[in-house]
Amino acid sequence: MTDRILEVAESAARLHVRHAQLVVERDNGEEFTIPLEELAALVIAHPRVQMTQTVISGLANSGGTVVICDDKHLPTAMLLPLQAHSTQTERFARQAQISEPLRKRLWQQIVRSKVRAQSRLLLEIHGQDGGLGPMSARVRSGDTNNLEAQAARIYWPLLFNDPKFRRGREGPDQNQHLNYGYAVLRALVARALCAAGLHPSLGLQHHNRYNPFCLAADLMEPFRPIVDRSVSLWVRDNDPTQPLDRNAKAWLLRPFTQRFVVENEARTIFDVLARTASEMAGVIMGKTKALEIPDLPPPLDMNAAP
Repeated sequence: MTDRILEVAESAARLHVRHAQLVVERDNGEEFTIPLEELAALVIAHPRVQMTQTVISGLANSGGTVVICDDKHLPTAMLLPLQAHSTQTERFARQAQISEPLRKRLWQQIVRSKVRAQSRLLLEIHGQDGGLGPMSARVRSGDTNNLEAQAARIYWPLLFNDPKFRRGREGPDQNQHLNYGYAVLRALVARALCAAGLHPSLGLQHHNRYNPFCLAADLMEPFRPIVDRSVSLWVRDNDPTQPLDRNAKAWLLRPFTQRFVVENEARTIFDVLARTASEMAGVIMGKTKALEIPDLPPPLDMNAAP
């Protein structure tokens, strides 16, 4: 199956299903189709988009997600399939009863992988990582020494070569680009978790009662630098304070369609996320002891100019 992301943002459109194909009819009379089974995510970013019920149910049945954006073109809602694994009820129960030591050990592995990924990206872009590599090895169970936050204080100013940069959801700068990319990434991680029979709301570290996708927020942490790389490359030649336009969003979606060499195989991010979610399910079910998160190299065609 080919995993694709479709964003409907440039013009009003009507979406419906014909013969297991998503049909997109634009106001100007243009029409195109995509097989439902090929869509990993449908991103709705135009205020005048109409969808039939069969679009939502068809995507859910094929394992796809729907992401809804606000008037700033930033994702605000997500729809996920309810049933994607034959033993999900059993897995939900085990997930809800996960022991505190296991929860802390899983979070340790996630934070270590995240800091390593941040270190690799800084080395790739700037030739030095500010000491993040050695820091990743010092992360303890549950990250009790809060090295994730310490790493972030080093990482962000170095990444954008700006000592004043701060990561925040409301910043009208690189933050709007990061928010968009992270929201799509969260949707793809949640999709992978559902396919693995896990509930995306039962988190390890994230416990915000207003966040319905806490586990997705946890598991996406090591993969955030995929988005960070795209944003850092974009802002080298573009003004980050400008509103997200078609070109910026297309660039931010690129890493989700590229391939990464993992264990001598070229894999898509969809494949990597599916395997990682399956690994987490294996740990929660007691089949394996450690969560294996691959160290992703730069994508194969990362050198293409924004």
